[in-house]
Amino acid sequence: MTSKETLIGMTTATGTGPPKDPHAATLATLARICGAGAFDTSQFRDNLRLFVPRERLLEVLGVLKGECGFAMLAELGGSDYLGYPGTTRVRFEVHYVLLNLETAERLVVKAGVDEPAPTLPTVVGLWPGANWMEREVYDMYGITFTGHPDLRRILMPEEFTAFPLRKDYPLRGRGERHNFPRLTRGES
Repeated sequence: MTSKETLIGMTTATGTGPPKDPHAATLATLARICGAGAFDTSQFRDNLRLFVPRERLLEVLGVLKGECGFAMLAELGGSDYLGYPGTTRVRFEVHYVLLNLETAERLVVKAGVDEPAPTLPTVVGLWPGANWMEREVYDMYGITFTGHPDLRRILMPEEFTAFPLRKDYPLRGRGERHNFPRLTRGES
């Protein structure tokens, strides 16, 4: 009997059945502390996603870090859903990928914002590493993060007035390149 067969045989013999939901404890803690209406969930394969209203974003993220052990912000990014087929969401969405280093549980938290002034609270107070990630989302999508310690462009020049990852930004640009000085390899 191989080790795999032994494990399967032991599982069947002990009656433990299918594996337990790895997110059950996290969802129970969130529901207990934050109450109803704090989040909606969806799952795709093994990824649990929480959709949080922007008014409750800091509250939910604070509970996830302080009470549920999500000490690592692995990723923070944005999406523009302008013209996305069949969507009923707001135009922009910011996602936070959190990791619990003790249990290896991974969770995606999403918050939506809309025009004319897409704004979310900063999470730099919870995860200092969010500083540059929020600056990148601001630079590429124009989503501002209130309370951010240094919200300024990180990839584009300060004189750049558009947000190049927005879906309504033209593929060839708006002629901005002519306004910026060209640098040679030696000058850079």
